[in-house]
Amino acid sequence: MLSVPRLEASQGLRQEKLQKLCDYIHECSSNHQLVDVGEAAFVTALNIMSATLFSIDCAQFNSDSTQELKETTRAIIKVMTTFNLVDLFPTLKPIDPQRIMHKSRSCVGQIYSILEDRINQRLKISAASTDYVQKNDLLEALLDYSQSKPSEFPKEHIKHLLLDLFVGGTDTTAVTVEWVMTNIIRCPQVMLKARNELWDVVGRNNEVKESDISRLPYLQSVIKETFRFHPTGPLLIPRKAEVDTEINGYIIPKNSQILVNIWAIGRDSSIWSNPDSFDPDRFLRREIDVKGQHFELIPFGSGKRMCPGYPLATRMVPLIVATMIHNFEWKPEKGMKPEEMDISEKFGGALKKVVPLKAFPISLKVQSTPIEP
Repeated sequence: MLSVPRLEASQGLRQEKLQKLCDYIHECSSNHQLVDVGEAAFVTALNIMSATLFSIDCAQFNSDSTQELKETTRAIIKVMTTFNLVDLFPTLKPIDPQRIMHKSRSCVGQIYSILEDRINQRLKISAASTDYVQKNDLLEALLDYSQSKPSEFPKEHIKHLLLDLFVGGTDTTAVTVEWVMTNIIRCPQVMLKARNELWDVVGRNNEVKESDISRLPYLQSVIKETFRFHPTGPLLIPRKAEVDTEINGYIIPKNSQILVNIWAIGRDSSIWSNPDSFDPDRFLRREIDVKGQHFELIPFGSGKRMCPGYPLATRMVPLIVATMIHNFEWKPEKGMKPEEMDISEKFGGALKKVVPLKAFPISLKVQSTPIEP
């Protein structure tokens, strides 16, 4: 699903979801309504993921069910990363003193219910029709494999795999987009520069496509600076030492759990000049990528076990941000100056904003020349 050929073949699907996002922002702009940027990004990311997995959309803008799904997804991530006394004192497991297992079963059970419905519907449709046309999605591939090798990959395993993809591929993207938009709304000159680059490269009235991203170095710098300043996974995914290992004179005992604090690396003044300032230009002056080779910036980890979603995330985040700023100016809520916008962080597995970003989109379709700040 995440191979380059498959991603190239599914560009049209993502473009369709981005057009729905653009239409929604236009509607809000026409009605002078605030946009909950994080939720809009979540709906878009979730529908891209669900269309890839099941060939359907799972979310709608301004929907109570979508809000519930987002809260459930975030609750799963929070439960997974909460300190649990049971890890230190296994004898407490039957008691579950912090109710973490109870919360986990409840949250995961809600997502499992959705996934089981999708699986059962697909099996029912394929069994009932003699001229059933197979879907070109991951669920179809997994069901085919499960039916051909049931002992090796039973159907029960499908929902576990889909859960990982469903949860891991949506909220992290939405959180990153929300941080990008927060920072560029706080810095109007950054938004202006990114938009003018889009107008120069893509054009005023053309859709932004994935093939354009490589020709937008400033937009890529904005994304990288957000990865540095507000990394979605500030401690990455925990690792474990397979053997006793010595690093810089320290002995890491076998089976130690290891957390890499990339939030602290991104704020280290010995690595970055003015680390507490949002400055995308720093990446125009330095050749640094996020592929895991430059250890001062590893939002996806590094090596063979780096985030498998890297190829998709590095397409989705720039595309969603570009769609949001290409033909829209964004203003904070009434009575608030851009520099007064809250950038407080809340750690819960993913580094979220304490105060969700809500802003007014202003359509620029009628403009004929780049605006001045």
